[in-house]
Amino acid sequence: MTLPTGSQSNSPAGFPQPSSRSVAEIVTGVSFRILPKLITIDEARQLTATVKRILVIGCSGGGKSTLAQRIASKRHIKYISLDRDVRWLPDWEPRDANERRRLVEEFILGESWIMDGTYPSSLDIRLPRTDLVIWVRIPRYLSLYSVYKRSIQNHGRTRPDMAAGCIERLPDREFLSYIWNFETLAAPKITELLETHGADVPMVVLKNRAQINSLAANNH
Repeated sequence: MTLPTGSQSNSPAGFPQPSSRSVAEIVTGVSFRILPKLITIDEARQLTATVKRILVIGCSGGGKSTLAQRIASKRHIKYISLDRDVRWLPDWEPRDANERRRLVEEFILGESWIMDGTYPSSLDIRLPRTDLVIWVRIPRYLSLYSVYKRSIQNHGRTRPDMAAGCIERLPDREFLSYIWNFETLAAPKITELLETHGADVPMVVLKNRAQINSLAANNH
């Protein structure tokens, strides 16, 4: 299947050009990595309000789903949750990997969307169709706190960003370990995929709740 690429330029007329930090070193927690087109939050505010396709990634519990839904609501564009729409069937039954890939291929063909989900296995086809990447990258203790908080708040029901029939449950040891070790085990692979498949895609990294709320609040 041949998938169309994104816009010829990710910074068309009227969009902010990447700043002097467009190639910048950031700390992954393990080593220094180079991330292409790293933009400021001010630049991201302008892009988030205008571009057609936005990808929101990050560790579970970081707040990426809430952020993506807020932007989608203000922009009136399609919100896609990879957990809800791709990964899970009712009662926490995982969908077949080939079927997940097929669904992602269909979703990315859309004219405009904001997609919530990291899932490195499909970044190779999602990044070329993306106009802006938002990486929510808050400290892990905040992510753990948020996961416990939402588990309690949504106990006995299904979250809006989760598949029907997936009743909220307390996080197990495997899930907590994934969050605790995300920067060590997952972030380097994500960075590699960003470099390989999204070298020309502007990206903003949000490191705290204030930055997340600031970006969400400034979309009209």
